[in-house]
Amino acid sequence: MMKNQVPTFPELFQAETGVLAPCVFDCASARVAELAGFKAICLSGAELSMAMDGLPDLGILNLSELVWIVSRITDNCPLPLIVDAEDGFGSPINVYRTCERLAKAGAKAILLEDEAEPGFAKGVVSKNIIPREEYFAKVKAAKAALEGSGCIFIARTNVPLENGGLEEAIARSLGSLEQGADMTLVTSMKTMEEAQAVAAAVPGYKMFPDINQSVKQPTLRAADLYPLGFNLVTMHFLFKGAMVGMLNYALRTAKEQNNLYPRDDVRFGVSGQSGQPFYPVQDWLDFEAEFTGVSRKFWGDALKLDE
Repeated sequence: MMKNQVPTFPELFQAETGVLAPCVFDCASARVAELAGFKAICLSGAELSMAMDGLPDLGILNLSELVWIVSRITDNCPLPLIVDAEDGFGSPINVYRTCERLAKAGAKAILLEDEAEPGFAKGVVSKNIIPREEYFAKVKAAKAALEGSGCIFIARTNVPLENGGLEEAIARSLGSLEQGADMTLVTSMKTMEEAQAVAAAVPGYKMFPDINQSVKQPTLRAADLYPLGFNLVTMHFLFKGAMVGMLNYALRTAKEQNNLYPRDDVRFGVSGQSGQPFYPVQDWLDFEAEFTGVSRKFWGDALKLDE
């Protein structure tokens, strides 16, 4: 089948006021993002670790696993993909290899953090932040690896913003831009005041993450962040949605011992128990017929998102 040309992020930012990108973790979640009309997606390292390895975000995911899922998603989804490459899996030479392989696998943006391991998951963030110059060397390695690939580099700092940390995060962002970073990401922003301070001090493309937003904190809406220069806003809702949806089906089916309940739920026109109608099965059968000369018809219903 003919594949659509995947836009680069600079092209997307020129066409859109701002881009809201859901975090995905496999081909199914990427498909849902595409069907819902999103313009880009972000591969979450934390949710990939939970989905692929059954483990929380403790830095256990390896490069081979990451490259494999990136290639699977980009082979099947026409949306530009941002990849969370953690700390690049080691030294600058490892970062070079990581970025080179991810770009070849189809990534359109790679973000790299300045933390030696996922300290936020262990409650010791500040102890794991690496020195500026060490991170800047990684930025240079990443940019060298991505040259001519159409994949941009996002410099991410995990510096806590309390007690002078805001100034340090800004300094790291500016230094990363000097080393060639295409976009910056300050992960610890929690308030509009912090977002405004970063926006005023750091030029160029900026990303805003949802990872520090909770029900106890002020709500920062994407529409309010775009005018500040945050071109890209990500959010982790698809994994939660998938788990809640599966748990809803599983609890009711197990409790009632009702094997017909999933089949009888025909939201979006999807009949039966399989999720196959969420994919363009007939398109693939028609494509196959070009080689075989034999026409086959998909037995299921087509997806109906307009109901």
